[in-house]
Amino acid sequence: MAKDIQGLGLGLASRFAGSELAKKYGLRKPAERMAYLWTKKGFQFVGKLQADKAKKKAADPLLLAAPAAHGLFDLTLTDEQQMIKDTVRSYAEEVVRGLAHDANEAMTLPENYLEDIQALGLNFFSVPEVLGGAAQSYSPTTSAIIAEELAWGDMSLAFATLAPVAVANAIVRWGTPKQKDTYLPNYLGEKPVKAAIAVQEPNALFDPKQLSTKAKKTKRGFEISGIKNLLPFGGEADLYLVAARYKKQPRLFFVRGDSEGVSWKVSPGMGLRATATGTLKLDSVHVDSDAMLGDDTFNYQAFIDLGQLHWCALAVGACQAALDYLIPYVNEREAFGEPISHRQSVAFMVANIGIEMESMRLMTWRAAALAEMGKPFHREAYLAHLLCADKAMEIGTNAVQLLGGHGFTKEHPAERWYRDLRVLACVNSGLHL
Repeated sequence: MAKDIQGLGLGLASRFAGSELAKKYGLRKPAERMAYLWTKKGFQFVGKLQADKAKKKAADPLLLAAPAAHGLFDLTLTDEQQMIKDTVRSYAEEVVRGLAHDANEAMTLPENYLEDIQALGLNFFSVPEVLGGAAQSYSPTTSAIIAEELAWGDMSLAFATLAPVAVANAIVRWGTPKQKDTYLPNYLGEKPVKAAIAVQEPNALFDPKQLSTKAKKTKRGFEISGIKNLLPFGGEADLYLVAARYKKQPRLFFVRGDSEGVSWKVSPGMGLRATATGTLKLDSVHVDSDAMLGDDTFNYQAFIDLGQLHWCALAVGACQAALDYLIPYVNEREAFGEPISHRQSVAFMVANIGIEMESMRLMTWRAAALAEMGKPFHREAYLAHLLCADKAMEIGTNAVQLLGGHGFTKEHPAERWYRDLRVLACVNSGLHL
């Protein structure tokens, strides 16, 4: 900056000394003298600045003070989160992915799948330490990481794995002490828990705030009637957390799978076929007076938002799996004597998948981080779900397109990813981070 000032002044003085105006009024000599003095003073000024700068540099090698802590969003995982991420990814790669094709074709979970996956300890990490579990803190971000890595193996099996954990998460956050003592110990046993959240209804343009399922107060507790769909476990769930309208407000109720008035209808979906999805009908089902989740502090909107983020995390994992599969494929697949990745149309499509997938992950983790800090996150969760619902379908479609004829066959997993990822456009909840 000092050199710029010096050069500017010298240039102006020299230009004026050679001008007709200076000659006419006899100002050439004073102007030349001014240019000389400006140059001399300028070099002295620059020298002083450089000396001060060197002195400051010797005293402060950092030059600039460290920025103050401001709480900006940081994507860096903690050591514990990185360990969990690596562990779940290893299990997804070695076990889950190998089971995905046959489970999809059979439209049911692999034999002993839920028993085997308990080795990951997800049930224990959903229960706080004070209740005998292993969870030390509430962390939607960690839950999102787990969902993403499991979905990298297979989105359908990940949904079945995390559906019971989602019920536990809701109980831990909003359940009364009695509800926690009643239901959470089941997650610490050797037998896997089959539980699911029932929010989705088979209505056009379903809005989770406008529920058709109704609950009314009775002498013994509550009576619930309605229909829920897209539920896992083929009607064998032990417990459902059912969303119903009560006194013009949406609330959640515990309903045991063997309750009188509960019936099940098999209704396989386009995707998520390994979970044996179906429709649950509740015909005047009676539940106890303590069956309503939580108390007046229950936040239904936050519950829905966390569910949408869980679906977003599953979609991110499936999209990452698609990208990891496509990159080596387009580099190895040849057409007209060269890899198809040399074609700009192919290269750009793969690059766009990576870009959109990273944006999905960033928005999902951002919303989860806000929820973890106890800050408002509804806007971020809504935007994340909107983006993921749109881009997940786009990525699924492009994965099939890039594989060409192979993408249409079951020899490659692209068609399964395409079908599974479509669910984000038509589901509003059913999970909980």
